Amino acid sequence: MCTFCVVPFTRGRERSRDPQSIIEEVNDLWSRGFREITLLGQNVDSYLWYGGGLKKDFDKASEMQKATSVNFARLLHLVALAQPKMRIRFSTSNPQDMTLDVIETMAQHENICKYIHLPVQSGSDRILKAMNRLHTRQEYFELIDNIKQIIPECAISQDMITGFPTETEEDHQDTLSLMEYVKYDFGFMFAYSERPGTMAARKLEDDVPAEVKKRRLREIIDLQQKHGLYRTQQHLGKVEEVLIEGLSKKSDAHWMGRNSQNTVVVFPKEQYQKGDFVNVKINDCTSATLIGEAVGFSKNN
Repeated sequence: MCTFCVVPFTRGRERSRDPQSIIEEVNDLWSRGFREITLLGQNVDSYLWYGGGLKKDFDKASEMQKATSVNFARLLHLVALAQPKMRIRFSTSNPQDMTLDVIETMAQHENICKYIHLPVQSGSDRILKAMNRLHTRQEYFELIDNIKQIIPECAISQDMITGFPTETEEDHQDTLSLMEYVKYDFGFMFAYSERPGTMAARKLEDDVPAEVKKRRLREIIDLQQKHGLYRTQQHLGKVEEVLIEGLSKKSDAHWMGRNSQNTVVVFPKEQYQKGDFVNVKINDCTSATLIGEAVGFSKNN
């Protein structure tokens, strides 16, 4: 229940699907030719299944169900084992709910993509509290450090809101310094705008001038582009597995796909087809795209 977010009012209470139904769907998708799936939830790390919805009683039967429960790390593990050649992504994680066992499960399975979307929204503890984000700046840094230690090649992306009510220039500088610490691969950045019915709209005055929001957003976007180029440059010279998704937007003679880190890769078509897993040598890049040449099918094809 972030103070700026209207989603809980439109989606209702959190609920989790039976893990067996998820595995059956993954198996069915694989049999029909799909090669990548996304486990999707508004707050995917809070997934929990122990035979039904949340239980308020604490009798022995309930405790037994909890002991055999399936949390998100366990679900990831089960899906990865069900189809070892199926690429698996997930979204969206919230920092306060992402646990070390999820990161360790990602590291354990080659078919779980090395990419985490980890919205932070602000680098200022004061603004995070006003947003009702249940993490601090330091807790976020610790999570980033754990991810990088366990999965050094993991890409991380962000959501960022600038111009939240009462945001000062110092708060904005805290956001920029947080970005410098993480150096995100890419991000989704917005200027704050009220959503009717939310706590922020009811309780907080939208008091940051539009021109200030616009300038701060430009600074955030410029810094993200700088970091995006830094991250794509780290792929130069490497051979990476790419799942072909379709034609390049700029050329019918090139395929477009994504690597494990969810970065777009463009390369000449040659004999390959949509849906193929291809090894691509990365020769060039922009701040958002890798450019390369195919060197053969990957072992997952």
